[in-house]
Amino acid sequence: MKICSRIFKEDSKVSRKRGKFCTNGQRLFSRTHVAFYRLSRGRIGGRLWNAPVLILTTVGRKTGKKRTTPVLYLRDGDRIMIVASNGGRDQEPSWWTNLQHDHHAEVRIKSEKRKMIARKASEEEKSDFWPLLTKMYPAYSDYQRKTKREIPVVILTEESR
Repeated sequence: MKICSRIFKEDSKVSRKRGKFCTNGQRLFSRTHVAFYRLSRGRIGGRLWNAPVLILTTVGRKTGKKRTTPVLYLRDGDRIMIVASNGGRDQEPSWWTNLQHDHHAEVRIKSEKRKMIARKASEEEKSDFWPLLTKMYPAYSDYQRKTKREIPVVILTEESR
């Protein structure tokens, strides 16, 4: 997070605590965002930086507990595209690691909940959607330049009944 970079200089003695502080701050922001989103049915927290937000619930691969996080998304018909950017960090976001272990997820868009199946977009699909995703949220381009890993685009499709 840019805020954390400003608070902790890389060469300071407290820089080791930076990661924990930023992770806890991010966790608090996510929990608060999810709470307001649910209470308001997406009227509060339904958009962030002028991009639409959904609430993604996965199952923790180690704990088996439900894990919920707000994520920016783009719709393509019945499909939903999300980006596993983790703010440009070299480590994948935990929700994506969880989805690689168990492809099932629940998505809430405003008051509508749907059970979904996640998969990584093919290179061709990513090349089709990446320009649209970066137009929606330009920081994704910066994140890709900043990290050593290839940031995946994740496609969510409705679970067949």
